[in-house]
Amino acid sequence: MNYIGSKYSLLDFLTETISSVTGYKSGDSYIFADLFAGTGIVGQTFKSMGCKVIANDIQYYSYTLNKHFIENVPKMDNSLTDYLNSLTPIQGFVYNNYCAGGDKGRNYFIDDNGMLCDAIRNELEKLRFNKDIDEGTYFYYLASLINSIDKYANTASVYGAYLKHVKKSAAKPFKLELLPVIDGEKGKVYNEDINKLIKTVEGDVLYLDPPYNSRQYSSNYHVLETISRYDNPILIGKTGLRDSTSQKSKYCSKRTVVDMFEDLIKRAKFKYIFLSYNNEGLMDLNTIKNIMSKYGKYIIFTKDYKRFKADSEKNRNIKANSTTEYLHALIKE
Repeated sequence: MNYIGSKYSLLDFLTETISSVTGYKSGDSYIFADLFAGTGIVGQTFKSMGCKVIANDIQYYSYTLNKHFIENVPKMDNSLTDYLNSLTPIQGFVYNNYCAGGDKGRNYFIDDNGMLCDAIRNELEKLRFNKDIDEGTYFYYLASLINSIDKYANTASVYGAYLKHVKKSAAKPFKLELLPVIDGEKGKVYNEDINKLIKTVEGDVLYLDPPYNSRQYSSNYHVLETISRYDNPILIGKTGLRDSTSQKSKYCSKRTVVDMFEDLIKRAKFKYIFLSYNNEGLMDLNTIKNIMSKYGKYIIFTKDYKRFKADSEKNRNIKANSTTEYLHALIKE
């Protein structure tokens, strides 16, 4: 997925730096926690390197993806794919609320794709309810549905708005494609507020990748959240936002982020803590340094990389094409 804040392009930087600080190598067995997990790319990487991974995110679509990537291990049942792709499309919640032909006229997906998504989503719930598939298989296919349908969204990468005209990728017939199954030790995934969860988990390495600015993930990916939950929420406004009050991150507010961050660092029961943050975040470099330095030995590493763009350059007031990623390290005492 083309995801805000994705660390895909920084994986080498992260793995090499974490290894240099901790002394851990690929194949070493230790507990690695990724508690702002997003699409799970960092946790997947450390699982494949031999770690037992603890993953968490307050967004349910992220929880869905990580339930598959972190808790499922080979071999998984892939026999349902053709069956699900051949289901008769239905006019369900996705069609009625996110398609131009539906009740609200929103243009997130073309009608046929929205109806097939509804058919697959309904069938997965039915299979789960009837115990025809286990929880691991359910999340395998649900995560694959979330990842697949996102490729056919008629948006400029995020779901803050849909496009008026249907773009090429959104006009293609939707097809469910299965995600890879990561070989490694079965981990544990949570869907909780990180500052509450940190009181109950512990391990060796804690990796933190919080939101950097005021953009709430709950509004940028609200359509995927609803497809994941399939809970028939009341949607409001032209873009069909769901009520996400309980998922608004305090790390997206300059008023609350510093207190939340210090509470997190203070309570964390991990020897090594790593924080990804860029040079345009709500917390400045000295604030982070001062907080982390209170609790042990502090080190900082930097890497320049290309910034995320959710729409065309002509519509954006941007300062630069690249940004500096800081990886703050703490060896906790």
